[in-house]
Amino acid sequence: MQTGGGDLPAREAEESYADYAYRVLCDELIVLDIKPGEPLNDDVISRRLGVGRTPIREAMKRLESDHLVVAYPRRGTFAAGVDITDLAEISEIRQLLEPAASARAARMASPKTRQELKEFAREVDQLLERQLGQRDLMRLDMRVHRTIYRATGSRHMEDVLIRYDNLATRIWSLVLEKLPPVSEHIAQHIELLDCIADGDVDAAAQLTTKHVADFEKLIRSVL
Repeated sequence: MQTGGGDLPAREAEESYADYAYRVLCDELIVLDIKPGEPLNDDVISRRLGVGRTPIREAMKRLESDHLVVAYPRRGTFAAGVDITDLAEISEIRQLLEPAASARAARMASPKTRQELKEFAREVDQLLERQLGQRDLMRLDMRVHRTIYRATGSRHMEDVLIRYDNLATRIWSLVLEKLPPVSEHIAQHIELLDCIADGDVDAAAQLTTKHVADFEKLIRSVL
């Protein structure tokens, strides 16, 4: 099992051990540091993350409900496979939910959140000027999406959207090295964040619809 070539992320002060294990393993599964089909052993992971087996098991249950791992009786738990044929279905679901999330965020975001979105849009712009590598761009895309989901103020919507964004990003990870630089795709977020911050519901929904459609086209261009 690979860990991305660096140290494991630190556990945040208010984060439980189960939450920490879930966060680290989820990230490794999404970016395919843990390869599809790879076995996940409680003892090995417990030693690697420095937490007990009970939090690892709790994390595994959450990951299974997210369709990121698969558990088989008497065989163990394995990283879920990545099926390219799922792209159409995942994209269809995201085409329905993502524009609704952006529109809701544009309606519901607090003044503080709107200011944070404006500042984040400028940060994204600055980061793109650094000519980031493909994996860093992918992580930035994930960060933008999660920021928008959180701005909806709906935990239920946020949870569902994160699940499908994770599945889409696993497909992205599978073809990442075949793709041309995706900075232009990420740059679409700058205008989107500004529209949400400005409360422009219609523009936010339209830009999100285009972004999700462009993502599917981007992936299919290298399949």
